Parts: sequence; structure tokens; C-alpha cells
Amino acid sequence: MKYLKVTLILLLIPLLAFSVHKYYISLCEVEYIKEKQSIQVIIGLFIDDLETTLNNEHKKNFFLGTKKEAKNIDSYYENYLNVHLKFFINGKQQPYNYIGKEYDDDLVRFYLEISSIKQLQSLEIENSCLIKEFPEQQNIIKIKAKKFNKTLYLSNNNVKGLLNFQ
Repeated sequence: MKYLKVTLILLLIPLLAFSVHKYYISLCEVEYIKEKQSIQVIIGLFIDDLETTLNNEHKKNFFLGTKKEAKNIDSYYENYLNVHLKFFINGKQQPYNYIGKEYDDDLVRFYLEISSIKQLQSLEIENSCLIKEFPEQQNIIKIKAKKFNKTLYLSNNNVKGLLNFQ
């Protein structure tokens, strides 16, 4: 019996070690398409982290990605992104169009576009998504613009990244 308990404990410790620690990460892909004079953005966030954030912020349950999801969820998403995801083109903040979202397993992907970008000299991105609720959140930004392929790593200590293309 003692041997069985020791074996059980030895098997459970590694399993618990992997399930206790959670990574808080998002990926934002940004691409400048010169022919269309636009910047296209896809940002993916974990549904459960976003749900925790929105639930706490608005003091209600949103049931994201379920049949009970709030009917006007896109307006909450758009408002949240407008506060926590900002783009500065050539030193000036630019609004973006919220095109929509799609759920993919445990992720929600948002599609955004900034239009009428005739010339791209600099691109600054501010991304504080999920950081208030999860201070260890890492927001990765992958940028394809002109001849640049650059990755920025943003966190609680640094929510902004800047690229100059001159």
C-alpha cells in the first residue's frame, strides 16, 4: 500500500507542475500592403483570458464563444481593442476598422484594417491587451512592411514598439 501511494504521488507531481503554470500570450500580425494602401491586422487572444478581463471590467458574464454569448459582443470587443490596441502611423494615431472576429478552438481572432496609408515612414504600436488582469501577459507583434520582417515583444514593462522605415 505504501508503494502504491509513493508511486501515485510521483506520477501526480509532474502532472500538477504542468497544469498549474499558465502562459499569458497574444500574437498580433501586422502587414502593410502598399498596393492597397492599407495595414491589415490579425490579433489572436485566448478566449478565457479575454472573457475574464471583460467580465471583470463590466461586472457581468459574457459566455464568450458559447450559445449564451452576449448578442452585442462585437461592440464590447471593438471598444476593448480601441482602448488597448493603438497604431501610430508616421507619428499620428490612426483609427482602424473593426472587420470582425472568428473563434478557433480556445482563441478569438480579430480582423482590423487601417486604410488610406499612402506612405509608411514609421509605425508605432501600443498593445496593452489583457495586461491589467494578467501582469505577466506577453504581446507579440509580427510586422511585415516594405522589406522588413520584424517581431516586437511587448509586456507590462513596455507596451509600445516603434519601427522606422527611413
